[in-house]
Amino acid sequence: MIRLQQIEKPDHTAFLAAKAHWDSIAKPLGSFGALEEMIQKIAAIQGTKNVDISNRTAVIFCADHGIVAEGVTQCGSEVTAVCAKAIAEGSSNINAIAQTFRADVKAVDIGMLNDTDSEMIIRKKTVYGTRNFTKEPAMTEEQMTAAITTGMDMVRDLKADGTQIIVSGEMGIGNTTPASAIASVLLRLPPEIVTGRGSGLSDEGLQRKIVTIQKGIALHCPSANRPLHLLQTLGGLEIAGMTGLFLGGAVYHVPVIIDGVISAASAAIAYQINPICTDYMLASHCSGEPAASGLLEMMHLKAVIDAGLRLGEGTGGLLLLPLLDGALSLYRHAHTFDEEHIERYKKLS
Repeated sequence: MIRLQQIEKPDHTAFLAAKAHWDSIAKPLGSFGALEEMIQKIAAIQGTKNVDISNRTAVIFCADHGIVAEGVTQCGSEVTAVCAKAIAEGSSNINAIAQTFRADVKAVDIGMLNDTDSEMIIRKKTVYGTRNFTKEPAMTEEQMTAAITTGMDMVRDLKADGTQIIVSGEMGIGNTTPASAIASVLLRLPPEIVTGRGSGLSDEGLQRKIVTIQKGIALHCPSANRPLHLLQTLGGLEIAGMTGLFLGGAVYHVPVIIDGVISAASAAIAYQINPICTDYMLASHCSGEPAASGLLEMMHLKAVIDAGLRLGEGTGGLLLLPLLDGALSLYRHAHTFDEEHIERYKKLS
């Protein structure tokens, strides 16, 4: 992962130029709030105040988890491949939203237990599912590195094909368990505080999930200061793939949108590897899962949607796109103080 040495801060001059343009628009200063800041952030990433995000792609990493054997889910791992095929062939939740917001969708098999016969899925399988982290590390170091590399390569290749903004997403039955385990370690909070019901566990199922995470943490003794070891021992292949997306965004200067709690756990791993990565991330929504707000706060990121979303697949991430489009309409086309011969607003202290 020598490419990580290329990570540098975005273009601050472009950031300031975008801010100056916002301030020239005939409206109260900063009155479009976090959306103004996001447009400035994208300007810095793209190196120009002339922001363009018309070419957008959602990347959905699909993988399975050995931890499902501990009874932490409502359904079995076979569902992952069914859902991945639907995403690849355009009939899933993410596709319905992506069509409305003019986004391409790429489904990537990075570690499913079952192969799918779909010709549309991108085959980047690292291994057939992770292992049960209550008994052994979820992945070998080589498997984890390969998954991260796949994510970084996706950013490189998508940028070469014209993609200007990426939405991160995942599909993997059981993946809120590793995400909660990662959050517990990074936030230094007990599992019972950061673990939610996922797709809808009963009280008994939730308790099994918490105990499972406790066992994994006790076995591997992960630390927030060793993010790659944490990812290897308690993570998932799709989580590693999304970590690669966030690292690749920083390497190749492409904004990457964080979806829900699983995506946020991946982003937080990338942040621990290199904090500059957050300069290339956009937080779409704060998931209804308990760990979500803490992970975003840890990275000093603010989500602009708080609607209790927890569907996954990148669906919440896509919902940021029309908000950015709306902000860009104002940014590009609204009248200015100079055009209307109105005295500019001044920042008052």
